[in-house]
Amino acid sequence: MKTTTRTVTLFGTILASVLLGAPAAAQSSASESEEDAITEEDAITSVALDYIEGFYEADAERMARAVHADLAKRIASPGPDGRRRLRHMGKWTLVENTRLNPRPRQVELRDRVKILDVFGGAAVVRVDADTWVDFLQMARIDDSWVIVNVLWELRSSER
Repeated sequence: MKTTTRTVTLFGTILASVLLGAPAAAQSSASESEEDAITEEDAITSVALDYIEGFYEADAERMARAVHADLAKRIASPGPDGRRRLRHMGKWTLVENTRLNPRPRQVELRDRVKILDVFGGAAVVRVDADTWVDFLQMARIDDSWVIVNVLWELRSSER
């Protein structure tokens, strides 16, 4: 009879630990999902910082890492006749301009990077630089984020 009681007690203990452990497992997977969301935001912010800090620091390698090979960076600015025209720059022009930046300097821009929206593998980020504002469109490609489009505007153009 002692063996039966011991078996029932052992079974009861195992059953209780399994049942009580289930909510903990559910909580664990919920917190892992929250951590994934934070990681996604951190990854997006990191790419935006590679882009803008890379430019300020004249670090062409950081810039090249942040932008996709098919990058389109554009600004609508006044031409000689005063009419606004779209000017375009690709990845390698941007990387070379970064390398040639005449005033490399260390700046803290984390508070100037704002994630405006993320949906699936697409994100839109605003970067407030000293004399311009960039709107970055990013895509998640092969499990990492990269900038595919930039539309920018000079602050002197603010109305």
